[in-house]
Amino acid sequence: QVQLVESGGGLVQAGGSLRLSCAASGLTVSSKTMAWFRQAPGKERVFVARIRWSGGATLYADSVKGRFTISRDNVKNTVYLDMNSLKPEDTAVYYCAGARDQRAAVKRDDCEYWGQGTQVTVSS
Repeated sequence: QVQLVESGGGLVQAGGSLRLSCAASGLTVSSKTMAWFRQAPGKERVFVARIRWSGGATLYADSVKGRFTISRDNVKNTVYLDMNSLKPEDTAVYYCAGARDQRAAVKRDDCEYWGQGTQVTVSS
């Protein structure tokens, strides 16, 4: 049974930083493309960042490029999202996701495994 457990969310002032963690069990993060999505109140869940299983290539949404970094620790079987220079518009529930098959993990339908989400609130 696959489980993805996010942690690290919280309340931070604009300009601050947070590190989100996604601890995986039942799958190996080095063998699956992993991603972060976010969902703001009243809006759809959207892609934030992903790290490919092969080679570790990363991809970011334009809105977070240069501020967020996705990484993984194969020993801990954990994926991270380092968020810097946070803005109020980054406020959302952040979800960790595992891709379906070899899909790109840039759309919701690309992913078959989801965590429960962690709330990030950025105050102005």
